[in-house]
Amino acid sequence: MKATYLLLLSVILLSCSESKLEKTITAKAFTGEENFNTTPNGKKDILTFSKVDSSNAQAITYNVKYKDTVIAVKNDPKPVASIFKQPRFLNTQKTAAIAQVADSSGLVSPYYIISLRNGQTEVTKLERPSTGANDSKITKGLEELSLSIFLLNNDYVVTIINGRVYPVKRQNEAERIQGRLILYSSDKTTLVFATKTSLYQTNYKTGESVDLKVSEKLLLPENMANFNNNFTWYKNAKGTPFLKESDPDRVVELSEFK
Repeated sequence: MKATYLLLLSVILLSCSESKLEKTITAKAFTGEENFNTTPNGKKDILTFSKVDSSNAQAITYNVKYKDTVIAVKNDPKPVASIFKQPRFLNTQKTAAIAQVADSSGLVSPYYIISLRNGQTEVTKLERPSTGANDSKITKGLEELSLSIFLLNNDYVVTIINGRVYPVKRQNEAERIQGRLILYSSDKTTLVFATKTSLYQTNYKTGESVDLKVSEKLLLPENMANFNNNFTWYKNAKGTPFLKESDPDRVVELSEFK
């Protein structure tokens, strides 16, 4: 009888302990002033990823944990989320990570940054309202520009290693950029989007932008092979790189387009 009581008590205590191993945090809005590259107070003051058991080998999902506690994100009216797809650390100290909610909405599932500051866990949401007609086509999640630089849904540039996130200046503030990313400057700070009637260019570090009007025919995918014959890079008075139409008499080197 005593053994049964002790066993029951241990099960109850274990259940209570496990129920405390998830912490729900309300996501706050991104302001652009955040620095996610914080230094941990100790070796254990880092985030970790724990694979979630699943019978679907094609859809591997994870919990993001601080020590033994699973982080759950509250962002009304969306459901509380604690299971994520392909989380990535934002810095080498592992005090910040970006993760997309694992749900049935695909690429439009929300992204959050889970970070540590002075031993406390914070969650920042990366979402901006958009009414664009082509949002479903141009919302592609994280697009890799390099091993350490990613474009998120045409709205943010995320730099891995140093924990920085930059808002991308929109062509129209009411909607995310309605075009596909086709190239970027050699320093990867100016992004060039092919929209319906222009090459919209924006530098995510300076906030400057140029809307270069071009013919719709020139921007068709089948005509992009001759792109380097029609445009070249230049730097404005502030040293920011942008594209302009080429002088037809000038020979353009392919190395200019990276």
